[in-house]
Amino acid sequence: MIDEVKHKCGIALIRLLKPLEYYQVQYGSWRYGLEKLYLMMEKQRNRGQDGAGLVSLKLDTPPGKNYFNRQRNTGSSAINEIFKKIYSGYGDEEKKHPDAFNDPNWAKANLPFVAEAYLGHLRYGTFGSNKTANLHPVMRENNWRTRNLVMAGNFNLTNVDELFNILVDLGQNPKEYSDTVTMLEKVGHFLDNENQRLFDLYKSQGFSNRDITKQIGRDIDVAKVLEGASKRWDGGYTVAGMLGHGDVFAMRDPWGIRPAFYYHDEEIVIVTSERPVIQTAMHVEFESVKELPPGHALVVKKSGEISIDRIREKQEKRSCSFERIYFSRGSDREIYKERKRLGELLVPAILKAIDYEVKDTVFSFIPNTAESAFYGMVKGVEDHIMVKKTEELRKVKGKCDQEEVLKIMNERARIEKVAIKDLKLRTFISQDKGRKDMVSHVYDVTYGTIRPGVDNLVIIDDSIVRGTTLKQSIIKILDRLEPKRIVVVSSSPQIRYPDCYGIDMAKLGDFTAFQAAIELLKENEMEHVINEVYKKCNQQKNLPKEEYVNYVKDIYKPFTQQQVSKKIAEMLTDADVKTEVKIVYQSIDNLHKAVPDDLGDWYFTGDYPTPGGNKVVSTSFLNYIHGINTRAY
Repeated sequence: MIDEVKHKCGIALIRLLKPLEYYQVQYGSWRYGLEKLYLMMEKQRNRGQDGAGLVSLKLDTPPGKNYFNRQRNTGSSAINEIFKKIYSGYGDEEKKHPDAFNDPNWAKANLPFVAEAYLGHLRYGTFGSNKTANLHPVMRENNWRTRNLVMAGNFNLTNVDELFNILVDLGQNPKEYSDTVTMLEKVGHFLDNENQRLFDLYKSQGFSNRDITKQIGRDIDVAKVLEGASKRWDGGYTVAGMLGHGDVFAMRDPWGIRPAFYYHDEEIVIVTSERPVIQTAMHVEFESVKELPPGHALVVKKSGEISIDRIREKQEKRSCSFERIYFSRGSDREIYKERKRLGELLVPAILKAIDYEVKDTVFSFIPNTAESAFYGMVKGVEDHIMVKKTEELRKVKGKCDQEEVLKIMNERARIEKVAIKDLKLRTFISQDKGRKDMVSHVYDVTYGTIRPGVDNLVIIDDSIVRGTTLKQSIIKILDRLEPKRIVVVSSSPQIRYPDCYGIDMAKLGDFTAFQAAIELLKENEMEHVINEVYKKCNQQKNLPKEEYVNYVKDIYKPFTQQQVSKKIAEMLTDADVKTEVKIVYQSIDNLHKAVPDDLGDWYFTGDYPTPGGNKVVSTSFLNYIHGINTRAY
């Protein structure tokens, strides 16, 4: 993706099902769980460049001993910094206690992060500062183990205002106005209620307080707690957590917007944000890793009992298609195939854009995430060439010499690595008045790959969001090669509406497709459409979120996708660019053909899976009109 777009985070939950002595004997180290956590966090580094954190939970520690340990760090090297600090401490202790260090029981009693459960988190912030206090996991502490709560997640809620007011009406005084604290306190409230219910029940039966504590830990209904807490959550979420006595859980929103995968055997239970992470860390096959069903929670009791419980009524699955197109690791078997298919399905539109001049066209891609789609595009072009070869050979019916046959058979798609990303340059781009010139040099080109004035250049990217880098850098540097025509291809459709479920695409005015539609309305003297949308959005701003309608769709209705694409090409081409520029976008139909099981397409279609989405897009439009440069939730 040429525009830097961030998205919400990654999680890694581990629960060991055997005593630590087992892993010492079986794998030669009581650090087995910690090492698996490190590997899974590293493999999800793409989901967190702002910071990271982890919490460990020791089971059955005696009173007076700490059972939670937490470490959090900001910055792109946070994972390494966290584990470096942990392991350097171990090195010091090993020198002091060489005989005892490899004893799992001694290590658990004396060293931090020697535990049976771990929760790791990687932050890719779309909102708020990157202070350590904003990093997950977050904690709600209490002297009662079963009231201690740790949580981390990949989520955005659209109705924090509503949920915050509910907490205040309960008599609480939340320390922050954020979805993180709101979710933590909401779960904490229902956790307190469940604890009190069980306490009153066992107290009435004559049990002592000490015995009641043990029975609460055994009988606490985690699924019931999560069901009550999440009843009014509107948004996309995968949330994992731990209770101080030893229960752990991971839950997913009923639309399946945010991803979650799990694996378990007789030794371990794992939940992560991505499937191949588990495959790599555990050396298991694709089929062994399951997707956590939408609206369900995986719960592991302290006893090791595992269950998949329905928390919310399952809705139509609307998993985020951007996960498939861009964010998730391309090493996932299904995602790799889908991205190739996205590229292949674009070929008919690409051929039309180059006037079917395949021989005089070079095909390339913008590094790095568009590479899979590029392979699919090349396959589609090769298939087209093969059909053309067959027709030409059929025409000559064998009445040609070997040289002519070879000439026909040797035609291939011309592929080159034209655009090169200068990663080192990115690290010192400033925010001052010299930034624009620096941005223009983030990419470079491979000279000599294009015949000036003769060749078309087709270059594919996975998406075009704001178009800033495209205008300031990509098109300008490609123009240096003097191609006959530049065709920029997006393997995703036009991004027309804000996201409110975890991707950093929250401001309507940022989108080049929206800007193009507004310009088209003005050019065609249709400003009344803008005014009508404003009036409708303004009239519903005090309604309950369930009554909101996405009137912003009316901005696009007068124009075809091709008209909007043409206007985008005009807007992203500076006057000093000599080459003709065209932009080709994926169609919605082809998106669903390539990604049939993940139908979350609200940023393309405006069809939000939750009522809060319609409220967000309406508020975002009002913000745009009023010049308010902030996200709408």
